[in-house]
Amino acid sequence: MNNLVLSALLLGASLVTVAQPTSQYSPAQAHSHNDYEQTIPFGQAYDQQFGSIEADVVARDGRLFVAHDSAAIRAGRTLESLYIMPIVEKIRENKGRLYPEADYKLQWLIDLKTPAQQSLPLLVRLLSRYPAIFGPGGQVQVVVSGNTPAPDQYDSYPSWIQFDGRPDVVYSPGQLARIGLISQDFTRYTRWNGKGLIVKRERQTIQQVIRQVHQQGKKIRFWATPDHVNAWKTLMNLGVDYINTDQIAPLGQFLRQRQTAEYQHMTPHTLYQPTYRNNDNRSRVRNVILLIGDGMGLAQIYAGLTANRGELNLTKLLNIGFSKTSAADTYITDSAAGGTAMATGQKTNNRAIGVDSTGKPLSAIPTLIRPWNMVSGLISAGAITDATPAAFYAHQPDRMFEREIARDFLHDPVDILIGGGYRYFSEEKVLDTLRQRGYQIGTSFAQLAALKRPFVLLDDESVVAVNKGRKDFLQKSLQKTLNDLQANPAGFFVMAEGAQIDYGGHANQMGYVVQEMLDFDQAIGDAIRFADSNGETLVIVTADHETGGLSLLDGDLKRGYVDGHFSTNDHSGVMVPVFAYGPHSLDFRGVYENTAIQHKIMAILNQYKSTHQAASH
Repeated sequence: MNNLVLSALLLGASLVTVAQPTSQYSPAQAHSHNDYEQTIPFGQAYDQQFGSIEADVVARDGRLFVAHDSAAIRAGRTLESLYIMPIVEKIRENKGRLYPEADYKLQWLIDLKTPAQQSLPLLVRLLSRYPAIFGPGGQVQVVVSGNTPAPDQYDSYPSWIQFDGRPDVVYSPGQLARIGLISQDFTRYTRWNGKGLIVKRERQTIQQVIRQVHQQGKKIRFWATPDHVNAWKTLMNLGVDYINTDQIAPLGQFLRQRQTAEYQHMTPHTLYQPTYRNNDNRSRVRNVILLIGDGMGLAQIYAGLTANRGELNLTKLLNIGFSKTSAADTYITDSAAGGTAMATGQKTNNRAIGVDSTGKPLSAIPTLIRPWNMVSGLISAGAITDATPAAFYAHQPDRMFEREIARDFLHDPVDILIGGGYRYFSEEKVLDTLRQRGYQIGTSFAQLAALKRPFVLLDDESVVAVNKGRKDFLQKSLQKTLNDLQANPAGFFVMAEGAQIDYGGHANQMGYVVQEMLDFDQAIGDAIRFADSNGETLVIVTADHETGGLSLLDGDLKRGYVDGHFSTNDHSGVMVPVFAYGPHSLDFRGVYENTAIQHKIMAILNQYKSTHQAASH
């Protein structure tokens, strides 16, 4: 199954052209094709801060009407009313700027549908009324297209009027100076429908045209291009300067997200090479390490793999299943219900922590294994009172009750607790009670090495995002916990959460997601290494849900570059993978409910404990 998953992901990544960083694109590179056909001409493109708009004009009775041809002329739809006055009003309103928070000008492509000698004098007369806006140095660059005059007649018109050229026309230096843009029909070079790859021969032709235009110092636009996300991305990879669209709002949103959609990782981490000790055996399991990448779906995993130059510790694991993540009351789970399912083996409602759908408390794995003299540790790279880790010790009807969640730790404690959330433990005087019970309390990550179990370490400053300065908090916390718990003869259970993969998904930030995914993967490598050291440790890596509805539009395995597209800023309902390593890892193959993870863990441990206890008698 491992090979099938990776093959499917590789196929998806191959559907676009060679990956190029396109974060320099913004709505400034968007062109509203036939803008006058939009519900609100100019207004919709303006709201999206487009850098280029297009209007067709027809001359009749000394006026310029906005229409595709004479038959489409409608009273009141003049160039002045639909475009000139709205542009003038916006610039006056913004005190000389078209866009108050953007420093680029507007390219206004005016497509003459009637002869130039009839249309251009009318256009010049209209625009000359506002020289500070349409004249030299103004906020709007006028580019005349359609029935343009012959190139040798360009100088007959004011210098602030530029013209839309064609790539196959040879211009003199003086004529080229009057060219504001070069456009061409995309179907002249390719029959590509926007899916898959442009065939090599056609792609090379297009690239040659683009190079030629750029060598002339001009920008290029194609019309009649496919008009959807994959096509926009392909045009950007080709280096097209203006993306032609009739889909104003979708393209505007897509381009605004460019800075946060792309990420290139410069320093891949070194991987651990597993020995696969007892990996396919159903032999004794003494320890269980459950690693939860909050919000980690297949796209997050493959984004991390791409950024790390094609390899992760996680993808070295051979036994893989899929977990269905729905909650008791909703199709799409949150972390509270997802964490509770894995901690207790029962579905619950969204937002509920460690209780069933009626509010009845449920025992989690650390509590259930305590009679077997097993010990437990809980770690999070976020707040330890947050939903996922809280499900392993708390019992509350709503995840927002973090003070009550902290107090619940006194009733169902574990030997080692590491994460953020200090304020809730201190406000409820939980820490004072824990000290009385013999716990060491740490409030700085620097104290970690010196703490002896049982201990609690709560340091909010150390669980910021990786891109905000968090270093190896998760790795060192896991190493310390495994080292301290391994001496227990009856074994241990550890849950460690890569909490902020989820945060990056909610923020729709590709770099945030990838950096957190790679940090989580280094902890995975340490868990595998520990499992190989004794052959009696089962490692399970999964997620509570996927966050962001992430898809991968592009990537480059050699450069560690990835481009993602988020469909939501919340969780999605897709299944999440379950990777397993060590003895009984075979048990985690297949497709099952998220509750089955707890059932499998308890069944495996119970089998060993029953056998071990019978032998001891």
